[in-house]
Amino acid sequence: MAKIICLLGKSCSGKDTIYKKLLADTSLELVPLVSYTTRPKRAGEEEGREYHFTDEEGFNRLKESGRVIEDRSYDTVYGLWRYFTVDDGTFSPDGKNVIAAAGTIPAYMKLRDYFGTENTCPIMIETDDGIRLERAMRREKKQPVPRYKEMCRRFITDSEDFDDDKLQAAGVDNIFMNNEDLDRCISEVAEFIRNC
Repeated sequence: MAKIICLLGKSCSGKDTIYKKLLADTSLELVPLVSYTTRPKRAGEEEGREYHFTDEEGFNRLKESGRVIEDRSYDTVYGLWRYFTVDDGTFSPDGKNVIAAAGTIPAYMKLRDYFGTENTCPIMIETDDGIRLERAMRREKKQPVPRYKEMCRRFITDSEDFDDDKLQAAGVDNIFMNNEDLDRCISEVAEFIRNC
């Protein structure tokens, strides 16, 4: 039976890099579940790869059609940004394993509730806060218009959103460290997926 592998992690934990490396590992035969967002594209992002990019009107159309599984909105210093998951037929219990960069604990829980506990497998990527902050600064400096206030807001919010009590309450106990050895972390996560 196929599973939805839900990658969770704070911003700049390496979750997106790990997600891409796992997808590239053909031995895992993973299919991406690409989320949607109303936020602007970052430099280097492509439609349908990191996200499906839309606007508020597009979000409302999908919501009204009953296809939105979960959605999160953030009142950023640049306005309202939404992130959401759509049931677009990517996952089938009889198909291949699907990997989703679920991002937050509530997003994972809604996916779990929608598709069923037996069909979902959460994986938390954990990284030291000092390393995350350094990564966030490097990434933001590369943007055409750095958004440092938003970077700081996200960093603080992540600490609250991923505290140990919330992870435990959601049943997320598959935690992998990604501090200095990315390859080792990817290898450990890949082995876990093979046995999931």
